[in-house]
Amino acid sequence: MVGDVLAERYELEELVGSGGMSSVYRARDRVLDRKVALKVLHQQFISEDDYVERFRREARMVAGLLHQNIVTVIDRGEDSGCPFIVFEFVDGENLKQLVNREGPLPVDRAVELAVQIARGLAFAHVNGYVHRDVKPQNVLLNGDGEAKVTDFGIARSLDVKHGVTQTGTVLGTSDYIAPEQAQGQQVDEHTDVYSLGIVVYELLTGELPFSGDNFVAMAMKHINEAPPSVATLRPEVPPRLDAAVARALAKRPEDRFATMADFGRELEACLDEMHSPGGAPTMVIPPPAPSRAPRHRARRRTPLAALLVVAGLAAAVAVLAVVLVRENGGSPSGSQTANGGDAPIALSGVGAYDPPPGNGQEHDSEARNATDANPSTYWETEHYRSSLASLGKRGVGLVLDAGSPVAVHHVTVTSDTPGFTAEIQIGDSGDGPFRAVSASKTVGGQTTFDLTDAHGRYVVVWITDLGSLTSAHVNAVSAS
Repeated sequence: MVGDVLAERYELEELVGSGGMSSVYRARDRVLDRKVALKVLHQQFISEDDYVERFRREARMVAGLLHQNIVTVIDRGEDSGCPFIVFEFVDGENLKQLVNREGPLPVDRAVELAVQIARGLAFAHVNGYVHRDVKPQNVLLNGDGEAKVTDFGIARSLDVKHGVTQTGTVLGTSDYIAPEQAQGQQVDEHTDVYSLGIVVYELLTGELPFSGDNFVAMAMKHINEAPPSVATLRPEVPPRLDAAVARALAKRPEDRFATMADFGRELEACLDEMHSPGGAPTMVIPPPAPSRAPRHRARRRTPLAALLVVAGLAAAVAVLAVVLVRENGGSPSGSQTANGGDAPIALSGVGAYDPPPGNGQEHDSEARNATDANPSTYWETEHYRSSLASLGKRGVGLVLDAGSPVAVHHVTVTSDTPGFTAEIQIGDSGDGPFRAVSASKTVGGQTTFDLTDAHGRYVVVWITDLGSLTSAHVNAVSAS
């Protein structure tokens, strides 16, 4: 209780927080005459070996995590059989209190904080621990506004055999819990990526993506429902940042960022982009414009019949454009487009090109996602922990079919994982051979390749270097 002195040294001054296992006090270290934070296991758990071991393990674990974005452990001990942990005292509020007070944060401030959190968590992951309870309440802000991750109470070793809890045990906070965690499946660093994605979502919008009356209801939404995009609630959020949050919130762990460090680097890139002269976004395909009417007003719905008519007209125009291109060798008279007179070519994603030493497959079934007119879907390479060259691969490619031989002048590639290197190749068979018809470029959010002497039926986006990525997405490919 407040006023007690533990281990004849730490005087409890104020209860600042209490959770399911423990309470946290502001205390005074009588020996060094300084403020500290003291975490004390609840009395009812002192006789429970599992709880005591988890508490002691937290002290041992965090004592080894010396990072500016992780709260530092100073000491640990016991008083009358009650274990406690002594942390540095962070004189500030937690991130949840900040959002409750201010609502959505300025976009750059939200990303700055997210980058700091990602750095702390990435350090924990490198040292073998996944947090499992990433939430704003577990991020403290010091007097300089710097973020520090705390409360590794339910963290577990990435080496499963050394973890206290096993697969089938559900721990975490329902508002921020990852789908696999909600189902009691094995967790890893992808789990923290998802939870941090929810935190970033909340910092940017002031809201959580899901709501429910109880843990089960919330868990089912995390498992089954797609969250609204950040941009629908906060239109000024850059498309690249919107895409980064969406990727972090992917239902399948393998569809998220491969590591927390990757997520942090992408957030840093978003921040650099916002601070660059003009702040021009890399992704130039904007999300659908949200209604600016108050949220309680019902949106006017377009009749289904009208939508079908519009879709039919669009399809007819596309077919007509393709016919004109093919009948005129790729240069229809009087057709004016952004590429200097070229008309669009209808492409269909048909597979991947992964020649030896590759196994001939590279998520072939996802190839159609690159031509489905939906920028949120994508074809993805396999995940590589080392460079393609080190594996003896010249590259991997996405194969697209124009339907018949055509002259191609320009190919535009859209990706939500910018930073990989690619070129465009062309051939007359979907199985190759293919020849390079463009210069090699580093792909940004949207990159156009100018082609030379390109005539054939099959177009290949040939990826030769993943850069710092472990996999690359091709969200859309268009040609003219």
